[in-house]
Amino acid sequence: MTISLRTLALSTALGLSLTPAWAEVNIRYLASQGGLNAHELAAELGYFDGTGITLENVGYAQGGPASLVALAGGSVELGSAATAAVLNSIAAGNDFVAAYPSNGINDQAQSIFFVLEDSPIKTVEDIVGKTIAVNTLGAHLDYTVREALHQKGLPEDSANLIVVPGPQLEQVLRSGQVDISAFGYWQTTFTGAALQNGGLRAVFDDTDVLGEIAGGFVVLRRDWIETHPEEAKAFVEGSVRALDYARENPEETRAIFARVLAERGENPEVAQFFAGYGVREGGLPVERDIQFWIDVLERQGTVEAGKLVARDILYVTGDSPATN
Repeated sequence: MTISLRTLALSTALGLSLTPAWAEVNIRYLASQGGLNAHELAAELGYFDGTGITLENVGYAQGGPASLVALAGGSVELGSAATAAVLNSIAAGNDFVAAYPSNGINDQAQSIFFVLEDSPIKTVEDIVGKTIAVNTLGAHLDYTVREALHQKGLPEDSANLIVVPGPQLEQVLRSGQVDISAFGYWQTTFTGAALQNGGLRAVFDDTDVLGEIAGGFVVLRRDWIETHPEEAKAFVEGSVRALDYARENPEETRAIFARVLAERGENPEVAQFFAGYGVREGGLPVERDIQFWIDVLERQGTVEAGKLVARDILYVTGDSPATN
């Protein structure tokens, strides 16, 4: 069943209370190196003030699948992963809800597959047999490579993917340890820093392969939403409000990024390269964001046809239902 903000606000509509009875809710999460998720930005902007919500960073996630494992195990209250990884986790039995798009891909914010300028690799067909550095396996970059090869009629597993942390993507490419480094849509800070040093060339990007689409989702457990309906509503509304803030105030957002990265002991200089979250205005998902990947997973045989339904997975507002 789709979790609806209209449903969550039903008690107010019935006149039981005009003011939510906020509980004190601590939301633990795993951060990503080199950037902030929208809920982190929302907290910095004070959007959760008065809601009873506090966020607690309990470490870093190497990739989205790791955060989903932590969510399933109860070590955190939210996860953030590529859509395909979220769907695989749900298909495996985890009752997760896609709360809001963590990032999207468009011509401003996208994942780019880079080679050295003098590399003979110029097209998707040329990546067959080559080694590609990605942040994790089984997530967005992995599936983008598979889909790019599929669209060219090539075996989906004909490139060799290895896991490299985001801060080392540029280093392993320049040192010749890999043929290609894939900088994810959530790693535009690392992309900008690498391009500033020169000598790199893009072969393709995920927008070429997938079109404009949500790249991933922040996910919550359904039972957590049902236990904390008002807080879940406030969390989603504050987070999507922060997505719009970042679009409308890019310089102020970069300044916040720089300050928080410095506080976390990371390199604040990369904040200047933040290219935005790449999501639609209002931060709302559409069904294609989920359905595209359901179709891919069904085609690959990893998910049984009809097992996953996009509308059952999306957390949408009652006033703005997901559309195609």
